[in-house]
Amino acid sequence: MTNQRRPQISSRKQPKQARSTELVAAIQQAAIQVLAEEGATRFTTARVAEKAGVSVGSVYQYFPNKAAILFQLQADEWKRTSDMLRDILEDAGTPALDRLRALVHAFIHSECDEAKIRVALNDAAPLYRDAPEARQARASVDRTLERFMEELLPNVSAATRSLAGGLITTTFSVVGKSFSGTPRTRAEIDTYADAMADMFCAYLNSLDNG
Repeated sequence: MTNQRRPQISSRKQPKQARSTELVAAIQQAAIQVLAEEGATRFTTARVAEKAGVSVGSVYQYFPNKAAILFQLQADEWKRTSDMLRDILEDAGTPALDRLRALVHAFIHSECDEAKIRVALNDAAPLYRDAPEARQARASVDRTLERFMEELLPNVSAATRSLAGGLITTTFSVVGKSFSGTPRTRAEIDTYADAMADMFCAYLNSLDNG
């Protein structure tokens, strides 16, 4: 059996001049709009070019195919998530469980605010999720959480910390997507986030005191 060739997802080149930077930004903004309006199945380079008001050739200067555009959108989302995770969890001046609670609120609000784009990117994930670039982006988030769990649970085994971290990240992913699938008010989001944070804190306290 022959291995299916993965599409190239790295950008062809990086913009160096202001005009080029503006062009790439316009392409990415157009891609977000196309993805939100038409979903992953109808997402094409031609539609992105049309929405951006540029030629398809201009898009291809920076993105070799639609997978590269989608991966760039996903990579940007991963970076925002990674930055948010790091900023909150590495705030040593705030008690650890308070940081976790703040992260739950930030994450659930983010999921709800960008629900349509996140769903569409998830639909497109088979195009790039196994690529080295994707694994590297996810690893950055995993390392930040691992360091936080070591700080939060210094007296439990590495295996227990790993299990706890995995349960938290899986719950974030599954529950966040499910909850954000329906439009919510800010009050509903806060109530849900409080309940989710309470659940995490009770579980982690039980490990620390066990």
